[in-house]
Amino acid sequence: MNQYLHKLIEEGEHQQQDFKYCINDSKKIAKSLVAFANTDGGRLLIGVKDNGKIVGISTDEEFYMVEAAAKIYSNPPINFSTKQWNSEGKTVLEISIEPSIEKPHYAKDQSGKWLAYIRKNDENILAHKIQLVVWNKQNSPKGICFTYSDDEKFLIQYLQENERITFSKFMRLAQISRHKAQEILSNFIIMDIIRLNTTHEGTYFFLNTDFDKNELVKFK
Repeated sequence: MNQYLHKLIEEGEHQQQDFKYCINDSKKIAKSLVAFANTDGGRLLIGVKDNGKIVGISTDEEFYMVEAAAKIYSNPPINFSTKQWNSEGKTVLEISIEPSIEKPHYAKDQSGKWLAYIRKNDENILAHKIQLVVWNKQNSPKGICFTYSDDEKFLIQYLQENERITFSKFMRLAQISRHKAQEILSNFIIMDIIRLNTTHEGTYFFLNTDFDKNELVKFK
């Protein structure tokens, strides 16, 4: 077996690597490409089963389906590079995706909806609304408008006393609107005062324990 390919397969599937036995649906591949682009980048090894067994690809169709996934079923379109690896007479197609500076990327699902995904460990997970707000603010030339009001103080104090909070719980406890909660959480995330963690079970927000509390004084 090609030593480089063998080393990659030994790593298994993880945050920056996914195996695909074959490609028969460009929309499903778009989901993986988008998740990689929205997170840390990564690679698809096409022609490899989930258990690491090489089955190879037999035609050029896989490349064209990846191209469709990246250019037609991803928005904005995603750039990718390819390599072919041969092992024991079988061909594996490597698709590499760099972390994008155009986040968020959306993938078109089977019903025609455009959805954004992130990569978490070895899974593609639907991005939370707050993450979309953060990306859009980071791409905006306007920056953010931030004031340290009672609502912001409430959130910081709560997270100093509790490990985490969900979006709905923050709205409920602070008695604020959805829009206001989005503004506060997204601003704090951009400032790296608060971080978010998204899994299939849901999204929660927690305090970055390394942040300098004195940085907030100037907003009082």
